[in-house]
Amino acid sequence: MTGFERVAAADAVRESSPQVVSVGGRTVGLFHHEGSFHAVDNRCPHMGFPLSEGSVDAGVLTCPWHHARFELSCGDTFDPFADDVPTFPVEVRDGEVYVDPDPDPETPPADRWKERLEHGLREALDLVIAKATLGLDGADVPPTVPLTVGTTFGADYRRDGWGSGLTTLAAMGNLAEDLRPADRRRARYVGLGAVADDCADEPPFFAQDRLATDRVPPDRLIEWFRETIDLRDADGAERVVRTAVAECDRSTLAAMFVAAATDHRYLDSGHRLDFVNKAFELLDRIGWEHADRVLPTLVPALADADRAEERSSWRQPIDVAGLVTDAAADLPDLVAAGAGRTWTEPEDFVERLLDDDPHAALSALTDAVAAGASADALARTVARAAARRVAQFGTANEFRDWNTVHHTYTYANAVCGLAARTDAPETYRAVFDGAVSVYLDRFLNTPPVPLPDPDGDRDPDATLTDLLETFEVEADDTVGRAGRLTAEFLASGGDAARLKRALGEVLLREDAGFHPRQNVEAAFTRHGAVVDDDPAAARLHLVATARYLAAHTPTRREGEQTFRIAERLDRGEAIHEA
Repeated sequence: MTGFERVAAADAVRESSPQVVSVGGRTVGLFHHEGSFHAVDNRCPHMGFPLSEGSVDAGVLTCPWHHARFELSCGDTFDPFADDVPTFPVEVRDGEVYVDPDPDPETPPADRWKERLEHGLREALDLVIAKATLGLDGADVPPTVPLTVGTTFGADYRRDGWGSGLTTLAAMGNLAEDLRPADRRRARYVGLGAVADDCADEPPFFAQDRLATDRVPPDRLIEWFRETIDLRDADGAERVVRTAVAECDRSTLAAMFVAAATDHRYLDSGHRLDFVNKAFELLDRIGWEHADRVLPTLVPALADADRAEERSSWRQPIDVAGLVTDAAADLPDLVAAGAGRTWTEPEDFVERLLDDDPHAALSALTDAVAAGASADALARTVARAAARRVAQFGTANEFRDWNTVHHTYTYANAVCGLAARTDAPETYRAVFDGAVSVYLDRFLNTPPVPLPDPDGDRDPDATLTDLLETFEVEADDTVGRAGRLTAEFLASGGDAARLKRALGEVLLREDAGFHPRQNVEAAFTRHGAVVDDDPAAARLHLVATARYLAAHTPTRREGEQTFRIAERLDRGEAIHEA
């Protein structure tokens, strides 16, 4: 009984209900209704409005601001957009009302906030997702927990399988180490919200069973998977994947997906291979025990993907799809010729990839394979060429053409990620596809915007301030300024980690959408991968993404408003007050 504190005279509450009392550092609404006393947290869990200003009828407490309704005795809400309101034990002793402000919780905070996150995902409620993200962080729950909840939800509740939501979640997880600590939970909120949006009103993903056999060698499983994807047999392909997850190591799984995704050209403008890479990255983060739940979700889109060889741009006036097919046919001999050799990248190699003749680009690559170049090394050079297309994109083009160069860039980043996982020769085919896409994007650099050549004599602080202003104004000239100022900041000794934190903050405050989030994450990944070996290339990636981000900002920032409301509620602030 020692937890109870006197708060009011019983007769006073009967005569004037509700009353607002302070007990144990809490502000509590004390109600008398239908002969009983009830104590609830006076802050509406939705947006903090005082529930003491609400109404009670037939045991239901209604908040007057957004009309959230709560069962008065237990606090449970009738409305999915609102959380349950905490209630407190009440006793009447000798005509006095006592309240226990700190009862033992029925559910530990970590479990409660995890449940609230699942609820927010099911109902696609951004504010609930934001509050749960903050609540889990406040309960010292590791970031992998909300990532896992989001991943498994996205895998289970979207019939078409892996989509932009899970890709965003993976990207936000990858960005975390480059962000300010305060922005890391914001990034999780963005990723989780994207999963909820992607799954909203979708039927669930119905899983196929694995094949009962455990005697099929990995090469045969890869063969089956390629054949079923080629035939657009998603059900059969999924059964093979589930079997492979149980029987094969991660490198073999990567080889299987790369092979099937490159039997045809540049699937869905590169999205399919990017999704494969992001699925692998997300499993690295949350644990490969979830692979049987996650990897099968890649199958529907792979089987149903648009194949670039079916597009006229890959067939006319030059049959670039045929060029890749011919180069791929030579791979066994090329790889054999390069065995044991060490390849050194020629100085003009990227320029050859940017050539107006696709034969020159593919010849450069096949010559490199024969000289001992790994798929990983060639993937990095193609990514650098793709970054050039973004960094030199002309704003006289249609705005949607940003997506064309962006798709090539994120595809190239995905090839880099997968080439680091498997040495399967099919990875070279992904490199070839990326190079052809770089070639096809050439008109978007006509004429190419000059790359920045900064003096390096500006104050980095002032330069960063000027850079951040470019993201506040919607104008074509801010795109060029963003690229130049990024280069100037780095050339003047500015810290790249500081620049990334600033760009990450800009990204997360905006309703940026799928592509800008992809672009920034890919640029940060590529920068981190090459900064020690090639600072100039590393700078190029940040220049490119700064231009892309400037082209896509500012926005309405509705998501940021929701997250700030959740933060204020988490701090105990009164949202309804100025």
